[in-house]
Amino acid sequence: MFEDMGVFKIYSAMARHAAEAQTHASKNIAHSDDPGYRATSLESFEDYLKRTSLSPSESEAFKITDSGTPTAPNGNSVSVEHELYKSAEAMDQHQLALTVYSKSLDLLRAALGRR
Repeated sequence: MFEDMGVFKIYSAMARHAAEAQTHASKNIAHSDDPGYRATSLESFEDYLKRTSLSPSESEAFKITDSGTPTAPNGNSVSVEHELYKSAEAMDQHQLALTVYSKSLDLLRAALGRR
């Protein structure tokens, strides 16, 4: 029943996107000293929603691309500062998704009289 409600699908996908973005940022930071490592980045959540026509599903994967940051002389393209920023941004996005999701459940429970 709850899976068919749009707000739950969108904010569930937003939480999954934030978790995946956090994974990519930490992976990039872990490889920041590896010669020749190319940093990756995840498509924005807005691009993901456009691509999935505002109906995200758990089977639809997020697109991963090269980050496009300049490379160091050793061929590594990880910017630790940029990755830390992306990590903090993902944390904020995850917190927003969980807050809206839980408040929507509270509203639904209140409407059903099951508070």
